[in-house]
Amino acid sequence: MSTQLFGEKVPRVEDQRFLRGQGRYVDDVLVDTPSATLHAAVLRSPHAHARILDIDVSDVIDMDGVHLVWTHEDLAGAMAEPLPLLIPHPALTHGRTQYTLAKDTVNYVGEAVAFVVADDRYLAEDALGRISVSYEPLPAVVGIESARAAENLVHDDVPGNVAARMEQNVGDAPTAIDAAPHVLELDLSIERSAAMPLEGRGTVARWDHDTSRLQVWTSTQASTGVRAAVAAKLELDLGQVDVICPDTGGGFGVKINHPWPEDLLVTRAAQVTGQAVKFTEDRREHFISAAHERAQEHHIRVGFDDQGRVQGLDVEFWHDNGAYTPYGLIVPIITSTQLLGPYKPANYRVRFDSLYTNTVIVTPYRGAGRPQGCFAMERTIDAIAAHLGLDRTAVRAANLIQPDEFPYDQGLIFQDGRPLIYDSGDYPAMLEKIRKLIGWDEFEQFKAEAEAEGRRVGIGLGCYVEGTGVGPYEGAHVHVETSGKVKVATGLTTQGQGHQTAFAQVVADTLDVPMEDVEVVTGDTRRMSYSVGTFASRAAVMSGSAMHLAALRAKEKALRLAADALEADEADLKMVDGSVQVKGSPSNSIALGTLAVLSNPLRYAFDKASQAATQFSVGDQDKPPVDEDDEPGLEGRDFYSPNRSTFASGMHAAIVETDPETAEIKILRYAIVHDCGRMINPMIVEGQIHGGMAQGIGGALYERMAYDDSGQLLNASFMDFLMPYVTEIPGEIDVDHLETPSPLNPLGIKGAGEAGVIPVSAAIAAAVENAEGFSITSMPISPAELYDLRQRHAEHTSTTSARPPKQDGSGEESA
Repeated sequence: MSTQLFGEKVPRVEDQRFLRGQGRYVDDVLVDTPSATLHAAVLRSPHAHARILDIDVSDVIDMDGVHLVWTHEDLAGAMAEPLPLLIPHPALTHGRTQYTLAKDTVNYVGEAVAFVVADDRYLAEDALGRISVSYEPLPAVVGIESARAAENLVHDDVPGNVAARMEQNVGDAPTAIDAAPHVLELDLSIERSAAMPLEGRGTVARWDHDTSRLQVWTSTQASTGVRAAVAAKLELDLGQVDVICPDTGGGFGVKINHPWPEDLLVTRAAQVTGQAVKFTEDRREHFISAAHERAQEHHIRVGFDDQGRVQGLDVEFWHDNGAYTPYGLIVPIITSTQLLGPYKPANYRVRFDSLYTNTVIVTPYRGAGRPQGCFAMERTIDAIAAHLGLDRTAVRAANLIQPDEFPYDQGLIFQDGRPLIYDSGDYPAMLEKIRKLIGWDEFEQFKAEAEAEGRRVGIGLGCYVEGTGVGPYEGAHVHVETSGKVKVATGLTTQGQGHQTAFAQVVADTLDVPMEDVEVVTGDTRRMSYSVGTFASRAAVMSGSAMHLAALRAKEKALRLAADALEADEADLKMVDGSVQVKGSPSNSIALGTLAVLSNPLRYAFDKASQAATQFSVGDQDKPPVDEDDEPGLEGRDFYSPNRSTFASGMHAAIVETDPETAEIKILRYAIVHDCGRMINPMIVEGQIHGGMAQGIGGALYERMAYDDSGQLLNASFMDFLMPYVTEIPGEIDVDHLETPSPLNPLGIKGAGEAGVIPVSAAIAAAVENAEGFSITSMPISPAELYDLRQRHAEHTSTTSARPPKQDGSGEESA
């Protein structure tokens, strides 16, 4: 393929529209007139766990301007059944999903209980206030410790609050650890956080009685998934439902879950009322009724030799999946498999329990289980280095998979049900790059100079491997118009990743047309009916590859048509700047637009262009106007379905300063080396990395979901939920790239969307630990927590220094 645009830092074509305020989001969707659109509001549970005794809506039914009010009793058929469990798994023995509107019990603060549609949102909200619900509060299970204790149950029919228990083994880890020269044990944890996209969830629906068709506009990462779910629940044919995903102000994983109760309620309400119905959640609703992620606790036992080489790794962890499991076990499975990173422990055992709590559901959030696994592994590597008195990079080097070992089979089953086989990489080269980029060898001198000034500084490192481009497939349609413009469609959605630019680069290169002639549409089921969605860093790998293949089909047809028109052999033709030329004879050419005309032999001529394509045009009289194995139009359609995932990788390093008095943590410098195979657009890749890093800093230092013991979320607003501003992001970010092409797809690319967030907590924890001189085992870490750790460390140091040395006598080292 041509590389005219592939690999170039082409400015994003979509940015000007957004910067000028010309974006069109779900809440901007205008169906008919403003007064013709009804507005919905949802009554949500104030209790984390309670039995519903009675719901009285009598004061709402006759309110002027209220068109309907529903509780679970008003739903019928599939709408009255639980929401789908999207990704079943054999280990998910006790999967549970919520009802569209709560039936009998509520299991988290924010669960939908009643639904109102009125003339406007104000009236709908007022109506909610008139609904009277009688609850019998039940004990709430909040947090992993409470769930494990199982003194109370979230669901009466789920013993021990265990939704799933899963184990994978490579070799014999317990035996290898017992035989290892050195053994350590660690307990690590990461708390809950959430995606918090700029735009919350929203849905608009319109039902056309004349055609029996439903149109849905929704802010989602899976338009075709929403389409299928709505059709199933409303008992419609798939062809009766169109789902359009307009501009979307961020997703980060929270919008991959589908259907939300509001999706179904709004679409059904549009059917019943015969008018367009809109729901737009407010920010508090997003906090208490969307989805969270991250919370896990890990217990690790590791055996290693004198060089720090891991001989056995045994990991047990507990995952908080919230009150329900609509997205299955994807997050903990990813943690359990991606925890290994770029390393090759000889023996590995991992077990996890996925636990119910009376809190908001957990679905993937950018990184999707990888930050937790990376934190666990990198903290373990640092602990090994500290125990042996070795440089932390030396211990990493001793455990890295080598370039000549690819493809490398880790012996595990990944989230897609396929073998965890790394396709390509060069981890030793990456380690050398990050050492130089951050100034690893020069840091000790800097640290000594800072300490002489009374300052505390530390350096940390985090390494990861990220499974990307997960299947099962994505498709694309490429259509060359008679104007020469190229229309491209994929069902995969976009939430700000720069798809319109990167995908246009792929198609423009394949067809050798000007990029400004390529228009890309995503997330519209009318244009592309079959798709999976945007998640798991899969868009470029999946849709990018599909677009390349579809464009190749269009190219093959263009060359075939041009060979006839130019009376030349196909082998003597080439595509140049929107036309097909005879090699060595640029003047002997034909424009793609003209070929598009010729590709469609019409009966009727509508304009000058179509006159050349009527069925009465002079041509080869010995064959039909359209070949038996062809179809009209200059277009190509194809799908890409990989054997398994590609595996991107990266390493982050941070230098931090911790204030001796206030315990504030400041990032002085940050460095990143990243490998996503061949880069379509390095500028977009770096933008994704910078954005992910900012979210990672939020998760490392600021963001947490603060639940009290009764299950109330105490910080459900941006006044209380801390997010990093630009002032908290380091001004000095050095990024370098390594490109090891993937052999699994035609473009040699790997995903990049989640790369920036994965190792941030690990790198910052290591840097803080290096600055302070004591272990950091839990994230996020606030100044108050760091201050408390200092106090406990000082007390422990003074206590142990006052005791005589303890003689074990066993000859074994304790952790």
